[in-house]
Amino acid sequence: MALIDVQVPDIGDFDEVSVIELLVNVGDTVAVDQSLITVESDKASIEIPSSHAGVVKALNVKLGDKVSKGVVIMQVEGAQVEAPAAVTAPAAATAPSAPSASPATPQAARAAPAVAVNAPSNTDCDVLVLGGGPGGYSAAFRAADLGLKVILVERYATIGGVCLNVGCIPSKALLHVASVMDEVKHFADLGVTFAAPKVDINKLRTHKESVIGKLTGVLAAMAKMRKVDILRGFGQFTGPHEIEVAATSGTGQALTGEKRRITFKRAIIAAGSQAVHLPFMPNDERVVDSTGALALKSVPKRMLILGGGIIGLEMGTVYSTLGARLDVVEMMDGLMQGADRDLVKIWQKMNAPRFDNIMLKTKTVGAKATAKGIEVSFEGEGAPAPQTYDLVLQAVGRSPNGKKIGADAAGVAVTERGFIDVDIQMRTNVGHIFAIGDIVGQPMLAHKAVHEAHVAAEVIAGELQGNADLAAAAFNARVIPSVAYTDPEVAWVGLTEDQAKAQGIKVKKGLFPWSASGRAIANGRDEGVTKLLFDDSPEAHGHGKILGGGMVGTHAGDMIGEVALAIEMGADAVDIGKTIHPHPTLGESIGMAAEVAHGSCTDLPPAKRK
Repeated sequence: MALIDVQVPDIGDFDEVSVIELLVNVGDTVAVDQSLITVESDKASIEIPSSHAGVVKALNVKLGDKVSKGVVIMQVEGAQVEAPAAVTAPAAATAPSAPSASPATPQAARAAPAVAVNAPSNTDCDVLVLGGGPGGYSAAFRAADLGLKVILVERYATIGGVCLNVGCIPSKALLHVASVMDEVKHFADLGVTFAAPKVDINKLRTHKESVIGKLTGVLAAMAKMRKVDILRGFGQFTGPHEIEVAATSGTGQALTGEKRRITFKRAIIAAGSQAVHLPFMPNDERVVDSTGALALKSVPKRMLILGGGIIGLEMGTVYSTLGARLDVVEMMDGLMQGADRDLVKIWQKMNAPRFDNIMLKTKTVGAKATAKGIEVSFEGEGAPAPQTYDLVLQAVGRSPNGKKIGADAAGVAVTERGFIDVDIQMRTNVGHIFAIGDIVGQPMLAHKAVHEAHVAAEVIAGELQGNADLAAAAFNARVIPSVAYTDPEVAWVGLTEDQAKAQGIKVKKGLFPWSASGRAIANGRDEGVTKLLFDDSPEAHGHGKILGGGMVGTHAGDMIGEVALAIEMGADAVDIGKTIHPHPTLGESIGMAAEVAHGSCTDLPPAKRK
């Protein structure tokens, strides 16, 4: 037997990481993929697996050592075998609107739910997760971390779902490029001149794909570390404790003809949603949904966005910066429905140069493919004569996949629109089957799905392991923030002023214009505003808790989490205003908005005495 060096594999972007735990000793017998050491970076801890099987003859590292790719961890005596796939360091995967579901009446979380489960005596897994998006892989990983045997079914070649592969992440990669291109246009006024940008669209696509590849590789490695089995294919329930998986291959969803049946004790449905396609739109490569738009095959001269929501406006921002002229058509009376109107007005003023036509209270009624482009007909208040476009983006919402998974075979109730009703523990009408993410209703956001995923996994682990604390987990978030990653960004959480008015809630408003923010002025981006709403009902006695807030401006999405936390914690204007924010930052506008509501802000002209 030869001595074999076991080395640190690729661990991502980190040159050196610290050894914080030794998991084997000299003389131990190790298997391929067995964890050898734990290392820690500033972002995550990672277990390094063995590339070879054999007996440990020498340890070459000790606690506190700095290691990097290629460093010899130990020497083992054994047979030479092929090394496993590289391990990469964990990174965060992040994250739009469609018709709302009618959720089940929330049920109070129980300390130790008693659920009758007649599972087969010998099942293939404790938990079957159907769908590998942010909700699905989070559920699978959390369940595995809690000691359960997990199988994850995903139809595509990589996990990460719409968000990571054809949604949130690739769009942000392109939006960042667009943001830099737009930003440098103004630098001539500051005394710095750049040459006009030259766009290599092939390199831009490569950059986008590299971002996706890095994150999907990370997820695959973390699934392996957690011993989560990933089974590729379409999953269809065939009974309350059984699912049939039709295998897929290639980069898409091509069926191989192979089928496999999996039995489970518990299941989590995380099958997501798909883009809505208008029935009268022609089947033409010049008509795309968000996935097609992100493919970035070319830059049109003239582009139509169907729907004035976040997805359409984000993609419109990218294509506009690359050279396209935009039209947008929206059935409602304003763009970006759901956001505070004061914020949207500022956004629309800033983005007016991108658009030739903003058609509100107007709908698309017909379209046909011609040699010159897609000819589209409109109807409504802002309807022009038929217009011809080089590219039409359908961004009119997403529909859940509830009717595509054979739910009836398992007894799971699905609404007419394809949603699945759940209680606050994410349990469906079938006690041992849970559902999370887009498929359970609004808002269809990755960050909501992740938190729902953790609840479902914890409840299941608690029930199977007799842990009352875990079994009592519940999804009881007060608010869920939303962000439009346009330029400027628009972010909001909780009640808007219009919603408060509609509900008869009296609010006190704190509005801080970024024209009074030293950091915003220094950045040359003082168009923004931060707005907070506090309960001003008589019962609040002038010290009402925060009910909602929003902001428009650069990096708004990075700051809205503080407002969400304030709502969750029940903070009032004094709590937020007296929290010392660093200066000069954009974030201090949150504290100053609270001071405005309280009447103690000294960064604005004095308020009129009542």
